[in-house]
Amino acid sequence: VQLVESGGGLVQPGGSLRLCCAASGFTFSGYVMSWYRQAPGNERELVARISSAGTSTNYADSVKGRFIISRDNAKNTVYLQMNSLKPEDTAVYYCNARWRAYDYWGQGTHVTVSS
Repeated sequence: VQLVESGGGLVQPGGSLRLCCAASGFTFSGYVMSWYRQAPGNERELVARISSAGTSTNYADSVKGRFIISRDNAKNTVYLQMNSLKPEDTAVYYCNARWRAYDYWGQGTHVTVSS
């Protein structure tokens, strides 16, 4: 099982980034996919979640209206489009796959929002 995140980096406030998470080794289309983030000194928090078919999403209040989660089950990939980025969005972003007792994590990708 592998979850490989990419797309992180340094961006100025107000800018955009798109994170990608490529999955392999499990039946991607059957799993709920989520993005979490963890800032230094903080606990890991849920950012966004998408249902297995991609028909339902939910977001943390802090990112509603700015971030969009999506998935392509044909490509075994989940995305996080991040717009209007703020310094407080700075964190390591993790991809998560979950189905019943199965729970997988990626290694994380760093996002830094700074001028």
